[in-house]
Amino acid sequence: MFNMAGQNQNKLNSLLAQLGDGWLAPTPWLERRGYARSLLSYYVKEGWLSSPARGVYQRAGSRPTWQMVVYSLQRLAGLPLHVGGSQAITLHGMDHYLRLGAATVTLFGPARLPAWVNALGLSEHFELRRDAKLGFVSLSGELLDSQNTLREVGLDSLPGDRPNSPIVASMPERALLELLLDVPNKASVAGVDAILQGATRLRPELLSRLLRDCHSVKVKRLFLALAERHGHAWFKHLDLEGVDLGSGNRVLGVGERLHPEYRITLPRDLDDQLV
Repeated sequence: MFNMAGQNQNKLNSLLAQLGDGWLAPTPWLERRGYARSLLSYYVKEGWLSSPARGVYQRAGSRPTWQMVVYSLQRLAGLPLHVGGSQAITLHGMDHYLRLGAATVTLFGPARLPAWVNALGLSEHFELRRDAKLGFVSLSGELLDSQNTLREVGLDSLPGDRPNSPIVASMPERALLELLLDVPNKASVAGVDAILQGATRLRPELLSRLLRDCHSVKVKRLFLALAERHGHAWFKHLDLEGVDLGSGNRVLGVGERLHPEYRITLPRDLDDQLV
């Protein structure tokens, strides 16, 4: 059907040169570059490409990983999503006390996950949080390449697990607040408290800005109540002017004690659970 000599051979070579190891190219990304679905099907049939899930292609022999899924979503699909919460905590090596069971990669942002993301057979499961309580970040192409601008909103570009394939994830300050969104249903107060115990180098200026932009009273109160316990130097430099802590009490669990200043309940045995 296709004559692979000359121009068509160059077209194939160009595609293979563009696709990095492990990259997952969505059909729209390929079509915008002139690769019709019929041509892609031919490439798969001839063994130059593989299609690990409907609607996405990779170089034959590539092995997809969760980090390459994220890279492909951010850079190829152009979706405004970033790795946050527990998986970002893990990326920063702060997950020693995090017990969340099977690996879940939580992506934050105002987008929808393509169906192929959870159809690749990876051990990690992807979930989307469109919750705007911490504020959405519009990850445009320019922002993805601006390290300074990313860091102003609590994000960072980290090396992926393949060359030249960075992924954007929350910095520890933002990741901790994202993790607190899941307390008490998916994350424990004790687990976050243990992480904060070892978080001696958080940036108070960034934290102050994130707390002002946060719309969850629970997250703000819980973060301050837990962080205060450990007496880190950065806590004394937080600027809480403009941080709305709401009114009334917040109860997370039955039988817990109410923090006298931040008016949110904490487990009575919290000190006993620290290592």
